Amino acid sequence: MSLDVKTLFMVTIYVEAILGLLLLFVWVQNTAIRAVAWWGFAHLIRAASIVLFGTYGAAPDLISIDLANALLFTSFAVTWTGARLFDGRPAEPVYLVTGAVLWLLVCRLPVLAEAVEVRALIATAIITAYTWLTAYEFWRGRSEALVSRWPAIFMLFAHGSLFLLRTPLVAVLPFSVTDGVYGSVWLTVLSFEALLFTISIAFILLAMAKERTELRHRTAAMVDPLTGIANRRSFMQDAAHLAKRHAGSPRPTAVLLIDLDHFKSINDRFGHALGDRTLEIFALAARHSVRSTDLLGRLGGEEFAAVLADTTREKAVAVAERIRASFAQAALEVDNHPVGATVSIGLVHCQDTVLDVHELLAQADQALYCAKENGRNRVEIASLDMILKRKADHDAALAASAEPAAVKSAAA
Repeated sequence: MSLDVKTLFMVTIYVEAILGLLLLFVWVQNTAIRAVAWWGFAHLIRAASIVLFGTYGAAPDLISIDLANALLFTSFAVTWTGARLFDGRPAEPVYLVTGAVLWLLVCRLPVLAEAVEVRALIATAIITAYTWLTAYEFWRGRSEALVSRWPAIFMLFAHGSLFLLRTPLVAVLPFSVTDGVYGSVWLTVLSFEALLFTISIAFILLAMAKERTELRHRTAAMVDPLTGIANRRSFMQDAAHLAKRHAGSPRPTAVLLIDLDHFKSINDRFGHALGDRTLEIFALAARHSVRSTDLLGRLGGEEFAAVLADTTREKAVAVAERIRASFAQAALEVDNHPVGATVSIGLVHCQDTVLDVHELLAQADQALYCAKENGRNRVEIASLDMILKRKADHDAALAASAEPAAVKSAAA
């Protein structure tokens, strides 16, 4: 069977270019994984080198061949650097062009101009060194995806070995190349495309798996594991971002502070498992009652909060009543137990003022306190009188606690 060199060149160029662009596309989706970009550029550089390899005629043009080899060596150096970056080690810029520079300097020696076998040996040594260095980087790496790492190590090591044995292999191959000049070189490069394709696909899948893992970790850190809504940290961060967006154009905003009534009694009477189930039911009822653009989070224990942006006072009260009523209906019976859970809600609405979530939560907490004092299972709206009364009660409590110390000090 005879293979046409030009056809093989074109196939190889297409494969390298497609792989390079595909890896760069994956990198654009997650620029944090810099190694993927390096591997993509390595494929594109290799494609350019093969284009130069294909420009020679029956008698090789040493200038184009030397430049093609220099680009080929650089591409393997870039792959090695990507392997270092992949496992968190620094790049070695000086080594990126070492092989290419060494090759170009050696090729300037007159004694090697016609020494094809010696030149082939030097080229083989350079490529083998880079491929084995890449395999070594993966071997000593500590990446999580061992299933993807070890095949890459094996294939890279095998490729370096294949370059060392390329001349003897030509004699036993079941096909021949029509142009015998540098035939073993072309066959070696082309045979590597299957390995490159496998490795690149493994890297793409690995990058995607790593991104999914990081996304799960980020989600777990920002989501309450029981209810599936934002935890306190995530809620406060989102509220701070909302405040920044509204800083230039203040908008009417409502803050709800929600607390489950007698939740400790529910835990004591029915057990913590049913208490957790009650919290899940509330989170579901609250999610269905607010808009997708509203913020909803669990601040801790049985306390929840919501920020309703761009809403009137009347609509905010309607949302709070909807949350209260829907949860009371859903929690009448939980897992065949007559729980009858309810919630108290404190609401504060600010009109055309800059959003200060901490201040609004403090005011909503005062309204929630009044809701608890006035019988629970109700919505209370913070007012100026309420805020002043709560502040006066707080100051009086502080004064009362400080009085015995003052009397004791005077007696002394």
